[in-house]
Amino acid sequence: MSKWFNVGKIVNTHGIRGEVRVISRTDFPDERYVPGNVLFLFLANKDEPISLTIKSHRKHKNFDLLQFEGYDNVNQVEPFREGMLKITEEQMGTLDDHEFYYHEIISCLVVTTEGEEIGEIKEILSPGANDVWVVKGKDGKEVLIPYIESVVKKVDVDKKVVTIEVIEGLL
Repeated sequence: MSKWFNVGKIVNTHGIRGEVRVISRTDFPDERYVPGNVLFLFLANKDEPISLTIKSHRKHKNFDLLQFEGYDNVNQVEPFREGMLKITEEQMGTLDDHEFYYHEIISCLVVTTEGEEIGEIKEILSPGANDVWVVKGKDGKEVLIPYIESVVKKVDVDKKVVTIEVIEGLL
């Protein structure tokens, strides 16, 4: 049985030519939404996912706009609203060193190089040049950790531990 991973949620249709608006949940939208790639659409009212081949991808505001092969009319994609787009584990491929999937990072414990526990990673933000890991601290406060070399020293996804170097102004 395959494990499924979310890559996005269809929130609406866009225009009349069958494009859909997607809020991405993927670490690599540019690789994930390449025309020719296959995504699987899961709908609440269907038992089996629908296999969709990407025809086109473009960015629009905060959305990814996708069009699928064989769907060129808004009426055909209207039923896709609120559906989740997923891929199988086999489709994920391998990553380079120092690249991680979001699901590997979320719930990792963050510790300093001195061994002090900071908290658990709850969320990942992608505001710009580098990701920012949102850590729920022991006191309940959020700590924002930039994923940059000078801060993140070691990521052990097997042990679910991230070691950071505390730089001035971080905590």
